[in-house]
Amino acid sequence: MTLITLVRHGQTDWNLARRIQGSTDIPLNETGRADALAAAELLSGTSHHAIYASPLVRAHETARIIAERLGMVAPATTHDMREREFGEGEGLLVAEYLERFRDWHSAPSGAESLDTVRDRALGALDVIVRESRRRSAPVAESVIVVTHGGVIRSLLHHASSGSLPREGDVLRNGSLHRFEAGPGILRLLEPIAI
Repeated sequence: MTLITLVRHGQTDWNLARRIQGSTDIPLNETGRADALAAAELLSGTSHHAIYASPLVRAHETARIIAERLGMVAPATTHDMREREFGEGEGLLVAEYLERFRDWHSAPSGAESLDTVRDRALGALDVIVRESRRRSAPVAESVIVVTHGGVIRSLLHHASSGSLPREGDVLRNGSLHRFEAGPGILRLLEPIAI
């Protein structure tokens, strides 16, 4: 099995304003850079063999900060760990989005369904697990993947058979969530909020 630590990217100005980012490429703010350093500190007690990141700048910068702090090579990009595309919902404040579309399960025009996000993220993790096994078999790898709240939520929901995250649970910027992964397997080990 491969140990996977999913890290939510650091804060952006749109996170602070509670604005839907989706695939809109918004950079970290100063608090977001501090979130990345705090995540690196939590990760520093164990050995990690690789780091991956969504191609969106907020996730990739978070991963670069973590990699630099931990003395790792630059993060590899994994396109399918990008945030859910919200279509016409992108740029709206959360309150506006919920007023217009009622809930997070709705798929506004041009938006991805939550099932689509889950499936592409699971596919990306399968690729990461295969790559890690080729590098170091039979030793279990520990891999960091910096991604987004919507992706982490979909994987938590999948791995917990729908019991997590609970209604109202907040996945903080810079939070860590540990999983064990193998071909077709994703098991939640521990969520860690910072």
